[in-house]
Amino acid sequence: MSNDLTKLESELLGEIAGAGDLAAIEAVRVASLGKKGRVSELMSKLGSLPNEEKKAFGQAVNILKAKVTDALDARKAVLETAALDARLKTERADVTLPVRMGPQAEGRIHPVSQVLDEVIEIFADMGFAVAEGPDIETDEMNFDKLNIPAEHPARQDHDTFYFNPREDGSRLLLRTHTSPVQIRTMVSSKPPIRIIAPGRVYRCDSDQTHTPMFHQVEGLVIDETTNMGHLKWVLQEFCKAFFEVDEVKMRFRASHFPFTEPSMEVDIGAEAIGKPGQWLEILGCGMVHPNVLRNCGLDPEKYQGFAFGVGLDRLTMLKYGIPDLRAFFAGDLKWLRHYGFNMLDVPTMGGGLSS
Repeated sequence: MSNDLTKLESELLGEIAGAGDLAAIEAVRVASLGKKGRVSELMSKLGSLPNEEKKAFGQAVNILKAKVTDALDARKAVLETAALDARLKTERADVTLPVRMGPQAEGRIHPVSQVLDEVIEIFADMGFAVAEGPDIETDEMNFDKLNIPAEHPARQDHDTFYFNPREDGSRLLLRTHTSPVQIRTMVSSKPPIRIIAPGRVYRCDSDQTHTPMFHQVEGLVIDETTNMGHLKWVLQEFCKAFFEVDEVKMRFRASHFPFTEPSMEVDIGAEAIGKPGQWLEILGCGMVHPNVLRNCGLDPEKYQGFAFGVGLDRLTMLKYGIPDLRAFFAGDLKWLRHYGFNMLDVPTMGGGLSS
């Protein structure tokens, strides 16, 4: 029996040493240590041996099994290394090739989100902070404190989205502008104040250039010395930076808003977007009405300031040549791939807003 085990050991070790690849070494393992392998079958003979021989035979078989297992592991490690070396020789990367576009590069930033980042970058460079507020507002914050009279058309159901009346008779609404953020800032902060308030706003309107939900950014400056000249300079510098031109023509037309006095509409020369000879209305502005200051607990004899508001969607359409506002909210991936921005195109004043 001892001679048989020695002979079997020699045969198995020879087969292991002669295995030329991983498939061959696996075949040797199965043939020797598998359920029906040659070593495994030896253990089935234990039952037929005399009791005095069982212990010695079992030990001898276990020693053989250990030797075969160690030889298999060693040979497998050598073959795996050889296989890896052979693979590396055939699978070489050309590091001079351009980088392949991956999932991160295929994603697109929505044009409105990009323009919002551009606007924030421009006003941050002028020292403005970003203020935010809730989309659901009260009559007081959205209308009353802004000096908007009760009979004003903007307060009617056909223009504003109202919620059902509350127990006390008051109604919440979806804000029609981001001006309530200005009110909240003046109520909670002491001048000097210099903020912009971007966000979604809601009005009952829908056509090619209007949607029930759109985006707006408003600006507010309150201190003791701010005047109309400062307002004009801020808007002029903003337009030059946003449209990325050296000069921009602007005209200020008298208008009326309940929350500013005097109030103005602002037009810019269409040369800024490559269409000379035309004027484009882009925003409304004015000096903050004394009643608004008084409603927020500020003394209009001591403080004054200016405010302005502009539609982000309109700015996006003008700068990037998008003809239809409704496409902004359609979820069309083909449209987004065409007009969207790479996620790494972060606008900066130094590196360029839309470069």
